Amino acid sequence: MRRLTAIAAIVLASGALLAVPTAGATAFLQRGQNEARTLVGHVLDDREQPLQKAIVYLKNTKSLSIKTYISEPDGTFRFSGLSANIDYEVYAEHEGARSDTKTLSGFDSRRQVNMTLKIKGK
Repeated sequence: MRRLTAIAAIVLASGALLAVPTAGATAFLQRGQNEARTLVGHVLDDREQPLQKAIVYLKNTKSLSIKTYISEPDGTFRFSGLSANIDYEVYAEHEGARSDTKTLSGFDSRRQVNMTLKIKGK
């Protein structure tokens, strides 16, 4: 135990940063900056029915760029090639009504994320 304490004292005295990442942080650090991920999902009305031709907005919170997708007949949408370490805000609109905004976090280590957007009053 004394040897470990002496080594730690030398490392800390030298000004080196000593950090032990948690399991979640390790997964985050292991993902490459260029590793792409995909967001898939459904747009539903308040009766859980799919909404065709809803406009799904995906906002990159770093660059503020926005991508859109018009939902398929079964209400599905898909955004691929998303940056691994960036947060995205997602919402849908259909005939003047809008879903709540959801966030796809840069800390989410999944390669493919599934999200459901519900539009109330439809």
